[in-house]
Amino acid sequence: MKVVIAEKPSVARDLARVMGAKEVKDGYISGNGYAFTYAFGHLVQLCTPQAYGFHNWSVSNLPIIPKEFELEVKKVKRDGKQIDDSGALKQLNTIKSLLKDAEEIIVATDAGREGELIFRNIYYYLNSNVPFKRLWISSQTDKAIKEGFANLKEGIEYDSLYMSARSRSESDWLIGINATQALTLAAGNRGLLSLGRVQTPTLAMICSRYLENKDFKPQTFYKIQAGFEKEGIQFKATSNKIDKKEEAEAAFGKLNVGMDALVKNVEAKETKEQPPLLFDLTSLQQDANKKFGYSADQTLSIAQTLYEKKVITYPRTGSRYIGEDVFEKIEELFQHLADTAQEQIAVISKNLIGAKLNKRSVDDKKVTDHHALLVTDEKPGPMPMDQQNIYNMIAKRMVESFSEVCLKDITTVTIDAADIELIAKGTVIRQYGWRLSADQVELPDEDKNSDDQDNENAQLPKLSVEELLEVLTLDLAERFTKARPIHTEASLLKAMETSGKEIEDEEMRQAMKDCGLGTPATRAATIETLFQRDYIKRDKKKLIPTEKGLSVYYLVKDRSIAKVTLTGKWEQKLEEMRANKVSYDVFMKHIKDYTEKITKELLQLRVAIAHEELKPLQKGKIKCPKCSKGNIQLYDKVAQCDHYARGCDFKIWRTLNGVFLDEKEMKNLLEKGKTSVMQGVKNQDGQVVAAALIFENFKVNVG
Repeated sequence: MKVVIAEKPSVARDLARVMGAKEVKDGYISGNGYAFTYAFGHLVQLCTPQAYGFHNWSVSNLPIIPKEFELEVKKVKRDGKQIDDSGALKQLNTIKSLLKDAEEIIVATDAGREGELIFRNIYYYLNSNVPFKRLWISSQTDKAIKEGFANLKEGIEYDSLYMSARSRSESDWLIGINATQALTLAAGNRGLLSLGRVQTPTLAMICSRYLENKDFKPQTFYKIQAGFEKEGIQFKATSNKIDKKEEAEAAFGKLNVGMDALVKNVEAKETKEQPPLLFDLTSLQQDANKKFGYSADQTLSIAQTLYEKKVITYPRTGSRYIGEDVFEKIEELFQHLADTAQEQIAVISKNLIGAKLNKRSVDDKKVTDHHALLVTDEKPGPMPMDQQNIYNMIAKRMVESFSEVCLKDITTVTIDAADIELIAKGTVIRQYGWRLSADQVELPDEDKNSDDQDNENAQLPKLSVEELLEVLTLDLAERFTKARPIHTEASLLKAMETSGKEIEDEEMRQAMKDCGLGTPATRAATIETLFQRDYIKRDKKKLIPTEKGLSVYYLVKDRSIAKVTLTGKWEQKLEEMRANKVSYDVFMKHIKDYTEKITKELLQLRVAIAHEELKPLQKGKIKCPKCSKGNIQLYDKVAQCDHYARGCDFKIWRTLNGVFLDEKEMKNLLEKGKTSVMQGVKNQDGQVVAAALIFENFKVNVG
């Protein structure tokens, strides 16, 4: 019997159906010589510090560096203790029993770094020695699954991918565990201050941009703008920046409406604008955030659903290219879109069939584990709006990427008015090509601080050198320099992709991706972690650091753990390990040395945190109702047990049912189980009443 291990139940069911296995058992499906079983993501994890004997947070324990990393069943937190996840344990036992009778394992977890780690952790935890092969597919269509099973890869081919995944996991453990404990202890037990290998430099990028924006002092400058008309076409021409008001006013005083201005130079330049590359996950997340406001995590989740519905290829890809083999079948996909897609996409798809296609996105050397995102030939049924939006974005990008270049004539006209140079620019699109239609507009790039578009004109008349033009309007415009905008998820993803370097060229950004922060598959989770830690919050599309987030940033901003470039270099080394260019031992020695260094640095901080949100705000003691050993500390918004480092996770909001609880009332609530009667309490029906709050079974109700 061959045992197939998928990453989740839905995928196992799909594989079983395609391969003719129909007998549903507890935890697997059997038939036709196969048993299809599954994980639920990670069933096995790296052991917690407690497993190595480190039960308390103490300076004397740090740094915690196991001689050998060990694996354990996935844990969940209950009543302040880490216990085995019963569901994970049951499924592991199912897999263990299946492997006893297995002649071969077929690895069918997601075809990427994390999927490889999920399987290998299960395999090594169960001490299995059953030979295994790899199912490596980029889409979940029946055709792709059958082809994949007919062309299984040798498991050994993915050893370097596993070592890269293992190194990433162990380095995250070492740096995350030690840095978090060191900073928390150094800050005097004033709240859990979590740090991480990728999480902390990402927080640093958000905070530094926010502070730069907040502290920015706009500088005033001036521009002279003149209006002209020829052949019924009105246009404007603008001077360069003038910094001083007196100079601007003196220059403006030389001009008057009705005077003649001389055309000094006319430069027309033909520009070929290449189509955009196909989407990888990060670029899809960026555009979905700009266009629909979706978070990176939302976009990944939607794309994963579409993948499981078989209508798009593997979403966790870091490549924006396809190979020649995939390109050979691209016309079949255009025919599919011509038959099934929304009208605008269908029309263009039809026109691409039989046409000479642009091959900018075709390059075998630039395809990594998976090619760029494409639709499959599976017909999409009715879908919720968010899924339609993402599917259409991928389909539209496909027809754009293989369309002709956009040809533009960019004309720059220099005009002399009383020795003041004025510039007029105009763009004429001669061939729309990939831009599809005249009304197509580029998505705004929130991270791009472009200068004023004062001299841009939709249309310019035909002008010649030495021609005289009458000045019809004049304006002295006051302008202000602008700060770089606060990060959105779109701009943050772009910055993470290039380790914070300002790179506009998309092919250059693609070349940088191996030394970015995290991977396309993990960036969304990193951003979500910052929200969960209460380090950042959303203000519409903007990412704003909280007081807690800023406090952590101020503490570590000059430390190496906050440096974007260092983490980027680690990611580059992990990619090189995947390509067998760097060994596990060499990389992990560097990480262990760094762990000792950063732990020592953080323990030396010993500072008092100046921000209110992390300062206890009380005089007396309030006993923790959950662990009975700790005391409750009052912060701006929450009350929390000070034994969090020893496993107690009790936390409660200070504003309950519309009323803010001072120290006295919080003590009444948690120690006596009831506050005094207070004004302005909102009851279950939303009415404002005078009432006491009651604390029972760790829930607060109105008395």
